Amino acid sequence: MPISLRACNTRIDSIMEFSKYFLTLFFLQAIFLHPSIHAAPKNSNLFREYIGAEFNNVRFTDVPINSNVDFHFILSFSIDYTTSSSPSPTNGKFNIFWDSDNLSPSQVSSIKSDHSNVKVALSLGGDSVGNGYAYFNPSSVDSWVSNAVSSLTDIIQEYNLDGIDIDYEHFRADPDTFAKCIGQLIKTLKKNGVISFASIAPFDDDQVQSHYLALWRSYGHLIDYVNFQFYAYDQGTTVSQFMKYFEEQSSNYEGGKVLASFISDGSGGLSPDNGFFTACNLLKSQQQLHGIFIWSADDSKGEGFRYEKQSQALLAIPH
Repeated sequence: MPISLRACNTRIDSIMEFSKYFLTLFFLQAIFLHPSIHAAPKNSNLFREYIGAEFNNVRFTDVPINSNVDFHFILSFSIDYTTSSSPSPTNGKFNIFWDSDNLSPSQVSSIKSDHSNVKVALSLGGDSVGNGYAYFNPSSVDSWVSNAVSSLTDIIQEYNLDGIDIDYEHFRADPDTFAKCIGQLIKTLKKNGVISFASIAPFDDDQVQSHYLALWRSYGHLIDYVNFQFYAYDQGTTVSQFMKYFEEQSSNYEGGKVLASFISDGSGGLSPDNGFFTACNLLKSQQQLHGIFIWSADDSKGEGFRYEKQSQALLAIPH
């Protein structure tokens, strides 16, 4: 039987409607179900600062806190090594290596009570322990994760902390093992309600990047901030170079909240005296200033924390 032109058009319209419905459903599933897709981050008033690694008696109360920013102190460091005179790896059993005399549980509670915009995290790893490097050195994924979850839960709850930062810089494990260990650690601590945020602190080094990018590819949806160490670039970095580096790392950690950063002693990267805040204003104009972090309060103490004040004042301006 011949098909009328009207019937044919009706059938075509039905097929097109079904196709549009299917494509829309597929797109929505891709957005909401695929873990590697992040919402595009925008400007933020987040300020973060590492504290306690250099044992120069710096306290939370020394650091100026602007009430119009979200402020994160990051205790540096907790390391899975023994605390003996010759530290050795403990396969995920973390100990405290920050200045806990001046940065104690009671002082954490006090600073958070006095400033409702303050949260406190701890950072894992760091560059060195004792007289040597602090290596990420797990015996196995399962044993490391089990030990890390247990030991860090104890420390986080004792200190009333809010989050963790990952700052391993030396590795005796391949990138896939690192990704599984750290990813499962973050996932478990979040699932258990022990932490509310997590960050990573990579820098531009082939080995470092291979490990952190493997972690990002598999678990980036669980990582809230990327504390990229832009101060690990050469001293004397210019504003245009910084902007280029920021674009490169934002592409590497696509969809992540990559924070701008500098080092207090001016030993690397783009310093405040050479245009760091100019770069931050450029990023802000592009809706890409996701926050600022500084290494470190220990070094800033001798300078009167002037750049901490300036950083927070810039972030506090409505965006």
